[in-house]
Amino acid sequence: MDCIFCKIINKEVPSHLVYEDEILKIFLDINPATNGECLIVPKNHFKTIMELDNETNEHILKIEKKLYLIFKEKLGCDGMTIMQNNDYGQEVPHFHIHLVPRYNKDMFRTTSDKDLLVDFENIINQLND
Repeated sequence: MDCIFCKIINKEVPSHLVYEDEILKIFLDINPATNGECLIVPKNHFKTIMELDNETNEHILKIEKKLYLIFKEKLGCDGMTIMQNNDYGQEVPHFHIHLVPRYNKDMFRTTSDKDLLVDFENIINQLND
């Protein structure tokens, strides 16, 4: 398989390991938005959340909570943004979650093009059709 995350999991490509167990490998992002940004990557290859099994998903949430507390204590972050993309916006087609430690003065921002947004009623109608 030509998946960079599978290669990291198999130690064919080096990484800066944050945490590892039988289900996950967590390592620092090579292009971080803030200090300490890391990726939670299941060792089994799942392309998107639609392929992810419930056991792995539950384990990820448990480890996210632990890491949040550790990052607050050890890195002094003020909060944590947790992000995950599927298909569009997903640079590596292997399910992964970004843990982005947030600091009061960081410049990390998520933005939207307000001109492309429709009113709430339109969204609700589409979801309920």
